[in-house]
Amino acid sequence: MKIYDAVIVGAGVIGCAAARTLAQTNLSILVIEKEPDTGFGISSKNSGVVHSGIHYTPGTNRAVCNVRGNQMMEDLCSELCVPFKRTGKITVAFTEEQTQSLTKLLEQGKANGVPGIRLIDREKMEKLQPGIVGTTAIYTPSTGIVSPYELTIALAESAYANGVEFKFNHTVRSIDIPDRQKKYFLLHTETNTFSAKVIINAAGLGSADIARMAGIDEYTLYPCRGEYYVLDKRLKEALNLLIYPVPGAHDSGLGIHLTNTVDGNILIGPSNEYIIDDEDTATTIDIMETLREEGHHLLPSLSSTDFIRSFAGIRPKLAPPEEGGFRDFVIESRRDVRGFINLIGIESPGLTASPAIAEQVKELVGQLLPLRDRKDFIQGRPVIHNTPFLKKRFSDCSHDEKKTLISQNPDYGSIVCRCEEITLAEIKTAAARTIGPVTFAGIKYRTRAMMGRCQGGFCLQRLTEILRESFGITVDTQTLKGPGTELFTGPLRPSSCPLGKES
Repeated sequence: MKIYDAVIVGAGVIGCAAARTLAQTNLSILVIEKEPDTGFGISSKNSGVVHSGIHYTPGTNRAVCNVRGNQMMEDLCSELCVPFKRTGKITVAFTEEQTQSLTKLLEQGKANGVPGIRLIDREKMEKLQPGIVGTTAIYTPSTGIVSPYELTIALAESAYANGVEFKFNHTVRSIDIPDRQKKYFLLHTETNTFSAKVIINAAGLGSADIARMAGIDEYTLYPCRGEYYVLDKRLKEALNLLIYPVPGAHDSGLGIHLTNTVDGNILIGPSNEYIIDDEDTATTIDIMETLREEGHHLLPSLSSTDFIRSFAGIRPKLAPPEEGGFRDFVIESRRDVRGFINLIGIESPGLTASPAIAEQVKELVGQLLPLRDRKDFIQGRPVIHNTPFLKKRFSDCSHDEKKTLISQNPDYGSIVCRCEEITLAEIKTAAARTIGPVTFAGIKYRTRAMMGRCQGGFCLQRLTEILRESFGITVDTQTLKGPGTELFTGPLRPSSCPLGKES
């Protein structure tokens, strides 16, 4: 049995950031993920905001990693060809009580080292965002936005190209800790056993369960669901920067707000609701109505046709419902279970903090194993499965650039997703570069196919044909998100029909 230096449980943004950072060393690394692809959990279901760091107590892991991660994010995204934009944010007060809360946030932000933070009056608010309501606000120019799923995929690809192994569709069921008979950890999944000198627990909503498998039972996670609406790109010029309300002292989130995305849509949300089932990502009628009302309040020009999709994400909160608010991230190397590193309760601003948390993980691993930096580490967005990364989307190209691409590869001349102008060449590249099994969700996160107004109504059938014709994936084995999410039982017409295609 191969003995890995480090096994990371979880291929979300935290696990993949840690994997990529450790891949810069001499260690042998394995990532185990229960889903068929990276980032299918909470890492892909959030606002994509790169937070400034004003909301968290100075000196805590949340605050330190938030500010450091914000500082690292722009260069990281530039290297990995991930869309990123510094938009700035205003946190708006409507009452005298909220204005007093803003003063506390301002002091906290300055203590955390948030750059450029300042209070602004109604006149300056109006210049930043015409038509905004409110009396006073905090302006944080360092706030930004990023594509959360593209960042997670890019981190995973970089780690993979630099020797990190991934095992998808593997759920850790039990862990044997080292003792007199066993020198290393043993991680048991349904079908395999893996051996490791160090375990890094980055399992998100399942991280407390993974810790208990190692005999660490002091942590309980409380799933908290946040629901969102996605607005049509028609409104992309309506919002100049992010607009947040002042959060209450015991709120489990930062309040319902408007958020730009790097792709041009605007998000309304999220709500905050403690739930029992940590896999219940359903959206609800009452919350959707609340989000619609809030959206119309903040953007009066909204029409009913501008709401094109809803989704929900779940936060792994350490604070129970009766407490609310936020507890600090758990980032620890256990003394009682030497070699076991816990990353627990990594909710917002976990996306922002991910590169900084990865730095801390490397430091903790370095206290357990001898580390040596590699000189042959592959920088940038690497070639995967002999397929180069497409650095620029076809839809973002000029007319002349599009003509050149089509002349070089006719597949660029075939539009598969009309809403987002995604070409056959881009779909084939995304499927070919997928590290794990190819799924519709994986293609969506890599290309934005099925993310436009029709939400796959026109392009899903064409995608089905591409997977069958170009990759040999029969329709009965094509899935939305892996086993149990099959979309078809088989072809409607036999392959011998005159069209020669399945439908």
